[in-house]
Amino acid sequence: MFGNFDFDVIWRTLPYLFKEGMTFTLTLTAMATAGGIVFGTLLAMMRLSRFRWLSAVAGTYVNLMRSLPLLLVIFWFYFLVPYIGAWIIGSSTPIKVGAYWSSVITFTMFEAAFFCEIMRAGIQSISRGQTYAAYALGLNYWQTMGSVVLPQAFRNMIPVLLTQTIVLFQDTSLVYVLSITDFLGAASKVAQRDGRLVEMYVFAAVVYFIICFAASRLVRRLQQRVAIVR
Repeated sequence: MFGNFDFDVIWRTLPYLFKEGMTFTLTLTAMATAGGIVFGTLLAMMRLSRFRWLSAVAGTYVNLMRSLPLLLVIFWFYFLVPYIGAWIIGSSTPIKVGAYWSSVITFTMFEAAFFCEIMRAGIQSISRGQTYAAYALGLNYWQTMGSVVLPQAFRNMIPVLLTQTIVLFQDTSLVYVLSITDFLGAASKVAQRDGRLVEMYVFAAVVYFIICFAASRLVRRLQQRVAIVR
C-alpha cells in the first residue's frame, strides 16, 4: 500500500491545504475560543449567582450542550435555526445564516458550556477572603469580579483553557458536514480528486499530530510555570 506513496501530490497541494484549509481551521478555532470564553465566563457567573432562577437557566444550558454530540448541534443549527428565526420574525422564508457563520456560532455556543465549567472552577478556586476584602474596600460585585477574582481565575485556568482549545481545534474537522473547506476538508477534496486517499489522509494526520503535540507540550510547560507562581 505504501510502495507507491506519492509525495509529489502533497507538495503540489500545500498552498491550497494551508492557505484555504488551515486558514479557516485556525480562524474558526480562534473565533470560537474567544467567543466561548466570553460567553462561558458569563455563564459561570450566572451559575454562581445567588439568584436561583439565573443559576438554573445557566445550568440547564450547560448540561444540555454537554449532553449533545457536537455534530448534532451543527446539524440542528444549520438546518433548523433559519426556520425558527423566520417564525420569530414572522417571515415566510427562512432567514439566511450561511455555513460559515453557522459553524462559528455553533462552535461558540457549544464550547461556551465547557469553558463555563472551567471558569466556574477557576472562580471558586479564589479565596473568599479576597472577595470580602474587595467589598470592604468599597468595590461592588462587578468591580470585584473584574479587578480581583477574574484576573486570578484566568491565570489559574490558562492551561486548562488552552487544553480545551486544542480539543476545539481537533473538533473543527466536523464542519465537513456543511461542505466547508477546512484543513481536513481540503485534504479530502484533493484525495478524492486525485485518487490519493492514503497520501492525503496520512499527511493530514501528521499535521494534526504535530500541531496538537506541540501545543500540548507548550501547555505542560505553561502549567509548570503557573504552578510555580501560585
